[in-house]
Amino acid sequence: MAEPKPTVFVVDDDSAVRKSFHWLVESIGLEIESFSSGQEFLEKHDASRPGCLVLDVRMPGMSGIELQETLAAKGIQIPIIIVTGYGDVPTAVRAMKKGAVDFIEKPFNDQEMLDRIQVAIERDAKIRREQTLREQLAERLTALTPREKLVMSLVVDGLSNKEIARDLGISPRTIEVHRAKVMEKMQAGSLAELVRFAGLCDLNHQEAS
Repeated sequence: MAEPKPTVFVVDDDSAVRKSFHWLVESIGLEIESFSSGQEFLEKHDASRPGCLVLDVRMPGMSGIELQETLAAKGIQIPIIIVTGYGDVPTAVRAMKKGAVDFIEKPFNDQEMLDRIQVAIERDAKIRREQTLREQLAERLTALTPREKLVMSLVVDGLSNKEIARDLGISPRTIEVHRAKVMEKMQAGSLAELVRFAGLCDLNHQEAS
């Protein structure tokens, strides 16, 4: 099954602005869907679809910032580009601090907007790749024995085989065997990759639980 194409979601109460965005985004072959309000977007959006959200700050009813906060509360991580008018820059900066990836002032340059959209879509793809990897790593982690999990934790903490062997009261050779099993089961090609995997699957939390 083919991956769905990324879509640029635009929320703006001005129909002329929405029409302009359709022309701009479709000119480079990207999918676009537009909405006249934050509420309409919330009712129709499917979080499993990749893409980014271009969001006007000032709208009647639900403001752009309120929509951003609602999405965050729902755990929806779609990258957001805030579109701001004159005098709204402090609001846009607050939006950035709350997780928006970018903001652009009106009137904006078309190419600059397209460049920022491409960056946001790439960021979304990275987020989704990491989420898929986290799910795979959680599954791989369940294949480790309790001793292998402990060895993995100590390895990623930077301890040598000799230090781990001394701490656990077993031979360095046994640690080598455990370590090789950990690398194999976690499908890690290097120590650096294992450390990254441990961070992504929150190994310390797993150990605590």
